Amino acid sequence: MTGAATKTWLTDWQRRAFATPLDTALTIGVGLILAWLAWIALDWALLRAVFRAEDVALCKEANAGACWSVIDARHRLILFGLYPYDEHWRSTLAAAAIIGTVVLSCIPWFWTATRITATWVSGFAAYYLLMEGSILGLPQVTTDKWGGLSLVLFLFSSVVLLGMPMGLGLALMRRSRLPLLRLVATLIIDFIRSLPLLTTLFTAAVVLPILLPDWLQGDKIWRVIIAFALFFACYQAEVFRGGFQAIPDGQYEAGRALGLGKWQILIAIILPQVFRHALPATINMVVVTFKETAVVIIIGFFDLLASASAAFGTGDWVAYYMETYLFVAFIYWAFITSLGRYGEYLKDRMRQEEH
Repeated sequence: MTGAATKTWLTDWQRRAFATPLDTALTIGVGLILAWLAWIALDWALLRAVFRAEDVALCKEANAGACWSVIDARHRLILFGLYPYDEHWRSTLAAAAIIGTVVLSCIPWFWTATRITATWVSGFAAYYLLMEGSILGLPQVTTDKWGGLSLVLFLFSSVVLLGMPMGLGLALMRRSRLPLLRLVATLIIDFIRSLPLLTTLFTAAVVLPILLPDWLQGDKIWRVIIAFALFFACYQAEVFRGGFQAIPDGQYEAGRALGLGKWQILIAIILPQVFRHALPATINMVVVTFKETAVVIIIGFFDLLASASAAFGTGDWVAYYMETYLFVAFIYWAFITSLGRYGEYLKDRMRQEEH
């Protein structure tokens, strides 16, 4: 938000909040209540909190606040899941590779087909080589041992990377003049969207191995990623379809008047406008997808939530489940907020380009 926009927002807020004596009283009353609640949270989370694992006995005192000792003692289990303890550095580097790939993809200089493709291929290759290990001469770690934050990041980025072009393809098929293509796309989209995500993932993880021969089953994680990506693609296809419907027919006619072919019109004129119209809903889809990665706990993956449950499930840590879940919630909040803010940046950038 620019300085002028911030000033305008503050002025509007002051005018609404203090318009009448009653509004002023309500604003002050609500502000005092929120300040009181913030103080209680601050006192519990920081001022009276216990942070070190060796001080866990202090957590049982009457005036003790949050027991962050559980995070100090069990953070490796939360972040890395079942991944071998001595190889946690590999999982850390793999997660950094995925995060670095996403960050680089957000920089406009990388927004060319060659650069963005090279970035994603390099990032995913680095992730897989580090996590699996055998190709680099490291101890092999099979995918059933992958877990924690690195698994969540891998699932999320893989689903978005595969699902976005699949969604665009389904949207184009649904707009096709060929009845068969249009019918196939419509059936796929409507069928997948009628199913809960959990049903789709359960089918990929459990049902398909029963129906398919061994040579066709593949690894469980890849079946789940493809099913998740298809689920994402079907919803994203409807987002793109709305973007296509927002394009007036005059855009197509202008392209034909310039002598451009069908695909030239689509790539050079239509798709940039479709992406612009679909951006807000696309950002929402990406954010929702990141949160929905938590569903994989149901089908046996040791993701961030599963790791958190294991962290406080034994020994002295059973009573401190709230602190553990707050730590995991902060991780999700950090990533989701970053995605949301980047989406706002993109919308502001596109708005400036239009003017």
